[in-house]
Amino acid sequence: MATALVTGGTSGIGAAFARALAARGDDLVLVARNLERLDEHAAELREQFGIAVEVISADLAVHDDVMRVAARLEDAEHPIDLLVNNAGFGLHTKLLDPKVEIHENAIDVMIKAVLVLGGAAGRAMKARGQGRIINVSSASGWITQGNYSAIKAWVRVYSESLSNELHGTGVTVTALCPGWVRTEFHERAGIRTTALPSIVWIDADRLVAEALQDADRGKIISIPTKRWKFASFLASKGPGVLIRKVSRMLTSSRD
Repeated sequence: MATALVTGGTSGIGAAFARALAARGDDLVLVARNLERLDEHAAELREQFGIAVEVISADLAVHDDVMRVAARLEDAEHPIDLLVNNAGFGLHTKLLDPKVEIHENAIDVMIKAVLVLGGAAGRAMKARGQGRIINVSSASGWITQGNYSAIKAWVRVYSESLSNELHGTGVTVTALCPGWVRTEFHERAGIRTTALPSIVWIDADRLVAEALQDADRGKIISIPTKRWKFASFLASKGPGVLIRKVSRMLTSSRD
């Protein structure tokens, strides 16, 4: 029986990963800040799917908390077969805002923690000769919507680089690059979802199902649905002046 560790595992995409993995019989280690919510979610999954669920209350912006999660990933007696680096949040703060603490917090959670946890999982999995890592990036990483785009571009390139280091070891790394997913994420980020057409939205359960299939196949980049594959292709290959113009238009969807 496999065991998966999911950061940000109590809401949004992380909760969808937890449900999908539990449904196929995987045991879980769920990581999030709110212990009460973790315990509630773990109890629901145990009852519904009959699996073992361990919880770790951790703030991934805090170095010592990240290192506790890293130690769990490297615990040889209780191996982790799949790491889902999902924890994150939207950024509404402009690059010119003098309150850089918000950007620093985002970098801690969505870059530094991904780096540390990906490295810990990679070392442990390499020693066993098998394992999978999924890092949640974003289609936003191909456009230029402020620091969020920059962070998610880093996650994608980091994933490709980590995949290179682990090539031939039996360990695969997949960067998941979704577009707009129906979760509470956008509401928390202050993005007006009503301004967006229904065609751009992806169901979280479908996103996760495709991501797990891609990871099982060893795909390095996972982009859900044909329409988002096409959109990401245009964003990655299109002229920079057009991408920047589109990015400015998309920014207007925020409050």
